[in-house]
Amino acid sequence: MLKTALCGGAFGIGALYFAQSGNETFYRNLLMPAIWRMPAEMSHRMAVFACKYGIMGQEKFVDSERLQTTLFNVRVSNPVGIAAGFDKQGEAVSGLHKIGFGFVEIGSVTPEPQAGNEKPRCFRLIEDRAIINRFGFNSDGHEKVYERIRKLRDSGSFQGVIGVNLGKNKTSAQADEDYVAGIRLFGPVADYLVINISSPNTPGLRSLQSRENLEGLLSSAVAAKRALPRDVPLLLKIAPDLLAEEMDEISATIMLEKCRIDGLIVSNTTTSRPPTLRSEFREEQGGLSGAPLVDLSTKAIFHMYKKTGGKIPIIGVGGVSSGEEAYEKILAGASAIQLYTSFAFHGPPIVNQIKRELDELLRKNGFKNVSEAKGMGHNVLPPKNV
Repeated sequence: MLKTALCGGAFGIGALYFAQSGNETFYRNLLMPAIWRMPAEMSHRMAVFACKYGIMGQEKFVDSERLQTTLFNVRVSNPVGIAAGFDKQGEAVSGLHKIGFGFVEIGSVTPEPQAGNEKPRCFRLIEDRAIINRFGFNSDGHEKVYERIRKLRDSGSFQGVIGVNLGKNKTSAQADEDYVAGIRLFGPVADYLVINISSPNTPGLRSLQSRENLEGLLSSAVAAKRALPRDVPLLLKIAPDLLAEEMDEISATIMLEKCRIDGLIVSNTTTSRPPTLRSEFREEQGGLSGAPLVDLSTKAIFHMYKKTGGKIPIIGVGGVSSGEEAYEKILAGASAIQLYTSFAFHGPPIVNQIKRELDELLRKNGFKNVSEAKGMGHNVLPPKNV
């Protein structure tokens, strides 16, 4: 109890300090190591709380013209977003945007509220710079999350880009009905929507990635999207553990007119466990994210970009903790990238660090913007991680 109180106090002091000065050294050497001593899910809740109430500081880095890009016909100041899984309930959107993220993806959101899996269900692998989670789509449900986003939109104070990641309830018999319900409800308030069928923590969910299941699901989802009063981009989030043949089948399916989505998110967490993992938690069940995923996800981006001929925009996510890793995903074919685990390990300073390093790499390599660099790894040799 005392340790928790001390760590909580350190978090509050550090967040206030950052708000005043943005001191990266303080985060790296004092605050984040203190937070690592807390249970992973507790520190997650505290971080969401801090972002929600604006005590995580303001953006200190001014995005350059090189970082500005267009994401599904919407202009964003930079290509670095926060991945789904951090702000599951849509509580901290405005605060995350102020920290410096170019776009914010919330969720996964399920139609009916559900508690998710039993605790403990989140484990921090400090030695491996990784996290294993088996949350199981813990969600406040469509209605509550929708009201939060609607109020934020109606306030007129928020002009940023919001993506809504949609999941299915664990007990749902018809997955397509869950996703169609989410598309219809969130279509009026989201800048893009994501069909998440790649989480390893909901039984049977990943089987929806098979061609026979995917075609039926996407045809229903795309029809619902096309019936909306406004054009909202619809994306599909896939797993990094797919075989090349399975990725080829997904590529072929999403190119069908009735299944033609507007983008891909590559990738979700992995169920694999590299032999290099050292943490005592390495055998815990769930999805592994962070540094061990970086190469696997970049390979998947490279493959999907090639198979779709670059016609389907890709958001690259998986293990990004530096500007160089973000740059490699862009060279592999990503139009933008997302963070989650590195944000949990390093706090707000990692956002501006990655943007600074990416901006410098674009400048040094002669690219005027992110769009010019996208997919350029296909014109010479694959990025080094591929």
